[in-house]
Amino acid sequence: MTDSKPVRAADTPFVVEVEAGKSYFWCSCGKSQKQPFCDGSHKGSEFSPVKYVAEKSKQVFFCGCKSTQKAPLCDGSHNR
Repeated sequence: MTDSKPVRAADTPFVVEVEAGKSYFWCSCGKSQKQPFCDGSHKGSEFSPVKYVAEKSKQVFFCGCKSTQKAPLCDGSHNR
């Protein structure tokens, strides 16, 4: 594993309406063309998608800067 950093996909979080019981796969590398979700662009790197299972239907904020300490959700790291 190397020390490479993910690509900053956005300067703000991605607001998504999630559906209870549904699984979502957040892009951790930042290269996906389907942000904030994985499209397989990480293949060949040390990155892998992060699974998020919605406990209830609601609006969530998926990290766009890829620097969150609470992956896959935004923790405000984009402000630092």
